Amino acid sequence: MSDTVVGYAVGRVRAQLSGVDRLGVAFSGGVDSSVLLALAARVLGPDRVVAVLGVSPSLAADERTAAHAVAAGLGVEVVEVDTHEGDRAEYQANGPDRCWHCKDELFTRIGAEVVGAHRLDAVAYGENADDACRPDRPGSRAATEHRVLRPLADAGLDKAAVREIARAFELPCADKPAAPCLASRIPHFQIVTREKLGQIERAEAALRALGFGDLRVRHHGEVARLELSADDLVRAVTDPLRGAVHAAVTEAGFRYATVDLAGVQSGAFTMAFVRATAP
Repeated sequence: MSDTVVGYAVGRVRAQLSGVDRLGVAFSGGVDSSVLLALAARVLGPDRVVAVLGVSPSLAADERTAAHAVAAGLGVEVVEVDTHEGDRAEYQANGPDRCWHCKDELFTRIGAEVVGAHRLDAVAYGENADDACRPDRPGSRAATEHRVLRPLADAGLDKAAVREIARAFELPCADKPAAPCLASRIPHFQIVTREKLGQIERAEAALRALGFGDLRVRHHGEVARLELSADDLVRAVTDPLRGAVHAAVTEAGFRYATVDLAGVQSGAFTMAFVRATAP
């Protein structure tokens, strides 16, 4: 099955990149952008692909390190660009369109200077077919406005297919849980600050050090609401780990730690807003 999916994906990406000699991939190290990077390297050759990594306080340090490791394994050069979405008042305001401001900043930074310096013919990013159908992805509009390609979505590759391809390529992120930016942990209309992002990053890093995998630390002022996988819920509230979980959160700057029995919820804040405002 994997050979069939990989062959289909390579063929579709090759067709979409017809006429492209050098490609920049907006890269995060997550499974979607990693699979796109791997497919582009297979089609064009690793020396004709550049992984462009946006670096800001909303990118956790361990995610940055992991991204470099994935690209190195593929033999693809990484170019880091500093992004300043945190300086935008609209981004700080944290409305449901926050992702648009973030992606607009990223694609703006991957502008004429980066494109010219690396002789890029096009830029692509890792939206998959499932993402394209979701109403909580305003960043997709920014990609359209900047004429950024989306080969995975255009090929009809959903998340399951993307992970299958990642396993076939033996990418280290093949089974990595989704890792949206740290700002997504802050409820809409509560201001995004560097301090809050730092609290979230420290708490999540400490929890991962305790052996927790898929997780979110939602920022509710003094309260950290922990979203954990079903398998981890009981462990988190059972001694002796319970005390270590509490310490991991409070030492990150929160006063209280709570565990959400609903578990990990993708797009929790934006989807709730979309449902509340739907006609």
